[in-house]
Amino acid sequence: MLGASFILKIAHIDTAKDFRGGQDLLLSLARGLHQRGHRQIIACPEVSPLARRAAAEQLDVMPLETIGQLRARIREEQFDIVHAHDSKAQTISLRASIGLAVRRVASRQVAFTPRHPLIHRWKYSRTCHRVIANSQSVRQVLIAAGVPDTHIEVILPGVEIPKELPNADTRAKARAHWGYSTGDFVIGHAAAFTHEKGQDVALRAVLLLPSELPRARLLLAGDGPERTQPSMLDLARQASGIAQLPGFIEDLAEFYAAIDLYIMPSRSEAWGLTALRAMAFGIPVIASNVGGLPEVVAQTGWLVPPESPEALAQAIVDAASDPARLCEFGRRARQRASQFSIERTVEQTERLYLRLLAAPTSPAPAT
Repeated sequence: MLGASFILKIAHIDTAKDFRGGQDLLLSLARGLHQRGHRQIIACPEVSPLARRAAAEQLDVMPLETIGQLRARIREEQFDIVHAHDSKAQTISLRASIGLAVRRVASRQVAFTPRHPLIHRWKYSRTCHRVIANSQSVRQVLIAAGVPDTHIEVILPGVEIPKELPNADTRAKARAHWGYSTGDFVIGHAAAFTHEKGQDVALRAVLLLPSELPRARLLLAGDGPERTQPSMLDLARQASGIAQLPGFIEDLAEFYAAIDLYIMPSRSEAWGLTALRAMAFGIPVIASNVGGLPEVVAQTGWLVPPESPEALAQAIVDAASDPARLCEFGRRARQRASQFSIERTVEQTERLYLRLLAAPTSPAPAT
């Protein structure tokens, strides 16, 4: 049996050219594994934000160019684990390591029903030794597609918990940076602009607020394909006096310091890492009742139906109308977030790697 002191050699693969929750989680995981003494490479597009950030932390980054180059490095340096962090990466993982003495792990971080269940079942049953589902909702989707439950490991993504919350001075400066005063009620959301994230629902909701909550303001951070769609631009123009769309924000600490309430109006959400991070900052959350979000927000905020600007607007009004309850929900949110620390995620992932290496035979013949 391999012990926790065993030094692992891990190749992470990620194909994204932008930086979203999956890349954030990979970087946090690699950081934690590095602190535990394990050797790693992160194979990703050379010009990606992940490559830049990982290199800045002096993690070993390998430009993801050809499968042959990656396979040669995995073979020559005798890596133990090849961990694919997205669907395309899993295909690369198989081709780069098939026939080698490695264990393949695939992370599944989306909760929508696959378009081709048979392919989905084959991919996550036969091409990897274990698939990590990042919530119970993702696990259920995998099982429904035919992936054996015994092949699935649920490891919940964690976040770093700030030791201290922003003080009054920090909070005032953060709000001033965005032009907000102490009397404004600031609602925040940060995510890639994609259809499933529901930024259009957020904008439609705040357009309903002026009569009941005239000091409501929305800070809608992030970038992506939906941000420049005509319908989104039209909504942004309608809400120009209420909402700001500043684009991608590199450091979200100031963003969280500026807001009173976080919203997650997703149409589909496997887990909700940014909501969990907001909770770690003591900010209560209103989230859609979909995917893993009820698991995250449980008893610390509000759940509303997806695709309902009216329900979201009413929940915002309810949250703003009772400052004492808002403060209590913020305290509960931070306490809840502390149960999902990144240290726990790293430890559970490390244990999975070690268990797979200790298994006498390969459970993933890839046939």
